[in-house]
Amino acid sequence: MDTATEAPKAPVTSKRKVRDDLEDKITKPYLARALVAPDIEHPKGTPGHDNNGMSVLQQHVTFFDRDKDGIVYPWETYRGLRDIGLNIVFSFFITIFINVGFSYPTLPGWLPDLRFPVYMGRIHKAKHGSDSETYDTEGRFMPVKFESIFSKYAKTYPDKLSFRELWRMTEGNRNALDFLGWIAAKGEWILLYLLARDQNGYLSKEAIRGVFDGSLFEYLAKLNKGGGDRKSR
Repeated sequence: MDTATEAPKAPVTSKRKVRDDLEDKITKPYLARALVAPDIEHPKGTPGHDNNGMSVLQQHVTFFDRDKDGIVYPWETYRGLRDIGLNIVFSFFITIFINVGFSYPTLPGWLPDLRFPVYMGRIHKAKHGSDSETYDTEGRFMPVKFESIFSKYAKTYPDKLSFRELWRMTEGNRNALDFLGWIAAKGEWILLYLLARDQNGYLSKEAIRGVFDGSLFEYLAKLNKGGGDRKSR
């Protein structure tokens, strides 16, 4: 069959299934979305979330742009990490990893900047390999790739990932010889798990979608200030 999603001689295609009903729930799920991050539960993206004309990848970063000048400096990253609930030590080392690791690809010129700024207008240049490919190479959101995270790896609950399932996903996404991508992907997903897991140790689909469009950071900052309820995600 030309629409078969499983190949008898490739057992991995049966182990990691893809959905064949997405078009019933999302209009053109294979079409990359520049401004919103839809899934089957939220086909129009996050309710009430203002994209401000930014790509979904830029929305992922904008929470950390504290003065809204389009550039994220290390001290802004640090302040944002503290606001979402990370302690001083974690925030310090993660800031170094993010700004030192992602600054240079986003710079408008060839010369490095020792202030390690991350330019949001060029953030797509910092996209690493061995990821879920939910962001395309221009920073758009791919609904079909997002849904595949869960159809392939969410074995216990259809809309949640355990730590083991999350780990298996990062293993499954690995590209050959992409050592930096392996490290970056595992680091990002482990950090997300530590930040947003529920009381039963699962990372919800809504929390994961929220990190892609940045709405999760806004929610965690509000929660950390005592103005939100973790059960709402």
